[in-house]
Amino acid sequence: MSTLAASPVQSEQVSPTNNSESVKPERLYSLDALRGFDMFWIMGAEGIVRHLAEATGSSFLGAIAVQLEHPAWHGFHFYDLIFPLFLFMAGVSTPYSVGRELEKGKSRQQLLLRVIKRGLILVLIGIVYNNGLELQPISEIRFGSVLGRIGLAYMFANIIYLFFKTQRAQIIWFAGIIIGYWLLLKFNAAPGFQPGDMTMEGNFASYLDRSILPGKLYLGIHDPEGLISTIPAISTALLGILAGNLLKNGKMLPKKKAGLMAIVGVIFLILAQIWNLDFPINKNLWTSSFVLQVGGWSLLLLSLFYYIIDIAGYKRWAFFFRVIGMNSILIYISGHFINWTYTNNAFFQWLGQLIGDPFNAVALSITFVFIKWLFLYFMYKKKVFLKV
Repeated sequence: MSTLAASPVQSEQVSPTNNSESVKPERLYSLDALRGFDMFWIMGAEGIVRHLAEATGSSFLGAIAVQLEHPAWHGFHFYDLIFPLFLFMAGVSTPYSVGRELEKGKSRQQLLLRVIKRGLILVLIGIVYNNGLELQPISEIRFGSVLGRIGLAYMFANIIYLFFKTQRAQIIWFAGIIIGYWLLLKFNAAPGFQPGDMTMEGNFASYLDRSILPGKLYLGIHDPEGLISTIPAISTALLGILAGNLLKNGKMLPKKKAGLMAIVGVIFLILAQIWNLDFPINKNLWTSSFVLQVGGWSLLLLSLFYYIIDIAGYKRWAFFFRVIGMNSILIYISGHFINWTYTNNAFFQWLGQLIGDPFNAVALSITFVFIKWLFLYFMYKKKVFLKV
């Protein structure tokens, strides 16, 4: 497992035999579970909902299925949360991994090199993920990627964490980045467009990507993982670092930590809707209002998982997600070396034939997720985790 995504982390959990909420160090189980819940949706769970909606004709399920697609440009669906939530959780692990190394006496310079190495390795894996190992002209290579954005945003957020040690300084960086990005796009535009233009063709971030990024962009004139829109993603990782620092080093009781994250999450969601009136929520551009929107939901989900799992101690239900969360990078890239559709059909095509239309697609989408989970469970039992 990627160490930036699932480092062995220490948590505070209420002792079940102590009503005064004394705490003991333990792996932050809720972070693994939440990461697994996040990855669950892109390893095939969205297909279950979509096929179920089609088979039943349910308008309710149809509305949920719409939430499992990205909006064309402006707006927000649940599916938009998956990527930034993962980046947020990479930030949460920082005080436990990098912070613990600092406590052991490692120098900031040593950790800086390690952080840069991890970030650049993820950028490289992202390029390979997009383009394979085939030799191609630079003009045909797509350099932007999901893993590349995670690597760069993680790297710069950790550099800020290493050299701006106080929470106040990190909060200033968080706010300064999203405000600066808002001003950059509000008072600039592509040539021939009015300042503040937020269309795909006219926005300033996409124009800069077209001007400076080598290779090709995903949509020709725009790349949803472009270089410029990676800048505000640093704030998403920074927010995770701030949340992780609260969980690891905060002096308040665990329940109050969960409550504080929930309150800040609600405030962020309200601020996002207000900012949306001037600077639309847009995942493609990772707008500042989008940072607050996904930050709010990320804090609420972490608060919920932390309370249920690490405070109340209800863990058994989360094991399914933990198995996924501890090898999330592996399952993300696995489709490039495992033909999951072929494997699923090889084992379960008979089941779809027995069930018949229209629910055969539902059954096979469930087995599609199940067979991936079995693979991850096997890796989990063998203690094999992909690390970066």
